[in-house]
Formats: sequence, C-alpha cells, structure tokens
Amino acid sequence: MTLSFFDQFMSPVMFGIPLMALALSLPWILYPKPTSRWLNSRLLTLQGWFFNRFTQQILQPINPAGHKWAVMLTSLMLFLITLNMLGLLPYTFTPTTQLSLNMAFAVPLWLATVIIGMRNQPTHALGHLLPEGTPTLLIPILIIIETISLFIRPLALGVRLTANLTAGHLLIQLIATAAFVLLPLMPTVAILTATLLFLLTLLEVAVAMIQAYVFVLLLSLYLQENV
Repeated sequence: MTLSFFDQFMSPVMFGIPLMALALSLPWILYPKPTSRWLNSRLLTLQGWFFNRFTQQILQPINPAGHKWAVMLTSLMLFLITLNMLGLLPYTFTPTTQLSLNMAFAVPLWLATVIIGMRNQPTHALGHLLPEGTPTLLIPILIIIETISLFIRPLALGVRLTANLTAGHLLIQLIATAAFVLLPLMPTVAILTATLLFLLTLLEVAVAMIQAYVFVLLLSLYLQENV
C-alpha cells in the first residue's frame, strides 16, 4: 500500500520509451496562438491581458536592464501553472513533482542572474556577501554563511516546488482511498471524507498556481539584486 501511493510520481514509460518529453510539450499545444486579425477572440484577449498584468507586476520593481527577462519569466510562469494544473486531473502525471526537473529549471536561471551580477557590477554583487558595518571578527563567518545561503537558493527553489506538489498529491490520494474504504462501512463518514477531498482539491488548485508564481517571483527577486 505504501509503495502504491508513490507510484504516481514515477515517470511514465510506454514500450520502453519515457513519456516525460510528451508531458512537457503538451502545455504549449493547449494555448491559442496570436493571429494577425484586428479583432481577436475572447480567449486570446484574456490571455493577452493576463500576460500584461503578470509582466507589469513582476518587472515593476526591476531596473529596465532586467526587462529583457520578461518573455522568459512569463513563459516559465505559464508553463509551470499548466503543468501543475494538468497534474491534478485523474490518470495524469505531474512532471513538476520530479526534483530533477525543477532543479533543471532553477539552477540555470539562478546561475544566469549571478553571472549577470558578476559581469555588470561585480563590486555590488560581492557586497551582498558582507553586510556593511560588520565587526572584524565576524567577517570570515558571515562571508561563509552568505556564500552558503547564495548556493542554497536554487536548491530551495526546486525543493519548495517539489515538496508542495508531492505533499498535496499524497494527501489527495490518501483521503480518496479512505473515502472508498469507508463507503460500504460508514456511508456518512465517507460522504464527509469526500467533502473534505473536494475542499482539498480546491486548495491544491490554489497551491498549484501559487507555487508557480512564487517560483518565478523569487527568480525575479534574484534578478533584481544583480541588475
């Protein structure tokens, strides 16, 4: 029983071929592409409004030099939200429950922000490792602590997204299993459990959207420190 709960996090394979690439490419098919018409459909208009609002909110505190990341951050946000939401459907696989995939997103983007800071303003970037006014005796210790905290950032990004989605999927499966088991024995308790499952599913929808937003928001904060 314990192993079966974690089977949902295994990468799907068909005829010996991993289907991870298919799961990653599916979200881009679901969204309509812009047209050259003067009047777009309601869906395209809503999609454009969402992109504009999100881009303004994320890039407002960032210098104009960091606005080049607008397309990348918006695309990443939409991609993560779609993957997380599709993973809540029955008999689907959530790629963002894999730590390797989340780290593949987090490490290169975090490293890019660090490289930009070291190239454009190395003094300011290195100044984050040592706060102003630090006592002389604490300088070596603080440099080590700040360096460790800097390198932990991509790990925190990947683990946060993985842990939140994994915990939510496990809770949904546990409560759903309990509802099916209790249905012939205690129907009233099973109905209450099913109600709890419905509320938890709504919560997981919110978590799926919030975690994608937090992932991109933290990346934008790291970018703000280095531009």
